Amino acid sequence: MARDERRAQVLRIAQDLFSSEGFHHVSMDDIADRAEVSKPVLYRHFPSKLDLYLAVVDQCGSDLLAAVDEAVAPLEAGPVQRGAGRDVIAAIVRAYIDFVDVAGESSTLLFESDVTHDDDVRARVEHASSEAARRIARVLSQVTGLADDASATLAVSLIAMAQGAATHRLRTTPVADAGLTAELVTQLAWGGVAGLVRPDFVYEDA
Repeated sequence: MARDERRAQVLRIAQDLFSSEGFHHVSMDDIADRAEVSKPVLYRHFPSKLDLYLAVVDQCGSDLLAAVDEAVAPLEAGPVQRGAGRDVIAAIVRAYIDFVDVAGESSTLLFESDVTHDDDVRARVEHASSEAARRIARVLSQVTGLADDASATLAVSLIAMAQGAATHRLRTTPVADAGLTAELVTQLAWGGVAGLVRPDFVYEDA
């Protein structure tokens, strides 16, 4: 197996183990055994368990930002048109639901990490969260006409709502329909955001 392929395989296995067992209950021996590699090979890729955990968190953060980018990129490309605000909220909510659907319990490495006492881990987790919020806030400001600081507050509030619903859905048996969950959260969120649109806000022409 090529070096890059081996590294990717180790990352996938470590991600599964860290998310199911927690950082402190997983050893490098566990990961090496599951990946069917020797410990010297594992340590050539990752000098320590913390280095491996950081790489896993980085990958999860990249996956989250890719999902957010896919949702907001079409909206960032041009002005949001009057009447399209609800669609903006729906796209953001669905991005979080889809991310958790794909990542499964691995999403907890970003949302509920048990290693945030470590400065490096906390910085990686906070970077992913803050960057997602920044991109979402920029789009929400086009919807509401509110100032940047107010849009930032709306963004983190919307993220908390979407993230909470997505995580709850993951752990509910039977798993709730993704479309229904997205619609419920969108209705709730848009009901609040719509009331905050500045009455004097003039939408840009496309």
